[in-house]
Amino acid sequence: MEKPRIAIYGCEKEEADLFRRYSPHYGIEPRIMESAVSAENAALASGACCISVSHKTEIDFSTLRALQENGVAYLSTRSVGCNHIDLQAAEKLGITIGHVAYSPASVADYTLMLILMTIRNAKSVLRRADVHDYKLCAVPGRELRDMTVGVLGTGRIGQAVIDRLIGFGCRILAYSSYPQAKAEYVTLGELLRQSDILTLHMPLNADTYHILDRDRIKSMKHGAFVINTARGFLIDTEALIGALENGRLGGAALDVVEGEEGIFYHDWTNKPIHNQLLPRLQKLPNAIITPHTAYYTEHALQDIVENTIRNCLEFERGRTK
Repeated sequence: MEKPRIAIYGCEKEEADLFRRYSPHYGIEPRIMESAVSAENAALASGACCISVSHKTEIDFSTLRALQENGVAYLSTRSVGCNHIDLQAAEKLGITIGHVAYSPASVADYTLMLILMTIRNAKSVLRRADVHDYKLCAVPGRELRDMTVGVLGTGRIGQAVIDRLIGFGCRILAYSSYPQAKAEYVTLGELLRQSDILTLHMPLNADTYHILDRDRIKSMKHGAFVINTARGFLIDTEALIGALENGRLGGAALDVVEGEEGIFYHDWTNKPIHNQLLPRLQKLPNAIITPHTAYYTEHALQDIVENTIRNCLEFERGRTK
């Protein structure tokens, strides 16, 4: 019996090694490509009903049409979100889109790290230590047990963040359309007014775009901190920068940034960056920026690869019934 073929695009070494490791166990034939999927290389997927793509690649109508013309019926993105895919085009072309779940601990751990770095002035401490300035910060850090943390969105990752926060002894508030975690749920307005730290864990859709806009930032507790490891477009970045510059907010730590596409995951050393919001954020002493790397752990990568294979095989089995 011929092995199911899966074409894997935009696959870097760590993922490629995992696909090769798991393929014999699942009985698949992987076709691994480092290049991102595009209309120009869609023919490389010929013979593979299922393909896997990276979340780093924007996938538009022309790419989807080229894939369909080469027999692709199922596209699995190696991410939770699908915002990089033209879902309407996929539906029109009859291509099923799948996504993968992975360890929520990867992002939850990273979120806690960013929270602690932010309230302990880590950016300033590390920068000054690098140039042999070992004086204490002008402003002392704060302790989580003395603070109220607001969790905006309590899905798998939001719940995992709450589980970790419990051990610090802080007060935990939450807001979600689907309350389920061990926290005190309040209205969004109350969450913003009472939280010393606001951490975002919502999906991006029409309802959550700029959920933290200028007016909501103004309603936040003076000196509060904002943490975002979810999606960049949840925050009105221009408004956030203004609040960081004028002292309305105490600081921010962002692993995702509005307009990061085409910038993160590439080396821009000594090159101009077209997104002017990003350099403005990076110049601020009270803003920590990391390049969408919260998910990037060994455990999460294993989950991503195995669940990609399982999703493709499940789709294949459904087609052949």
